[in-house]
Amino acid sequence: MTMQTPQPPPGALRAVLAALDSEAGLRQPAASVLRHGPGPLQPAHPLAVYVLERPGASPTEARRTGWRFLIKNGAGEFAASAEVVETPAGHAFSHFTAGPYLDSTLRALRQAWQLAQAAHSRQQPRLLSMPGHYATALWLHGPTASEDLIIPLAPAPVGVTAHRVYPAAELLAALDHSPVAAPAPALLGGS
Repeated sequence: MTMQTPQPPPGALRAVLAALDSEAGLRQPAASVLRHGPGPLQPAHPLAVYVLERPGASPTEARRTGWRFLIKNGAGEFAASAEVVETPAGHAFSHFTAGPYLDSTLRALRQAWQLAQAAHSRQQPRLLSMPGHYATALWLHGPTASEDLIIPLAPAPVGVTAHRVYPAAELLAALDHSPVAAPAPALLGGS
């Protein structure tokens, strides 16, 4: 398998660069690690973000909603990620994130690169959000749907192992048969 690194649209890259240069963007709570770390900040590893809207759908039904860039600080460490969304007017910066999903994304990307060394098909890394299952994964999109692989990010839903490489159809079938977390009950009596 070879990894086919996606090229983001110029507008998506401009949006994340503008956010990194913006005092307002860096005031977000998740951006504190960027404000206090060594500079300069550089976007890297752009990943198209796709959303699979409903349980039971296949990845071919996922729609692209934007791009996520991993942000390197001046020490060459990944400190956060920046999300850019697609809007009717073009690409717009949405938010910064840090924490476990960043670490899990990096781990999944390393797994994907190791897979690429051993296999013969071509895959494109994408992020796949599955809100109906409370899950996010690295989707290795292949030339055909039967070649798609999915690496669930931690924390993974009940019945799914984070960082295990699944054929897409197998993972989606497991998710469709796993218990889905119920919404938190409303507090009685107000706050």
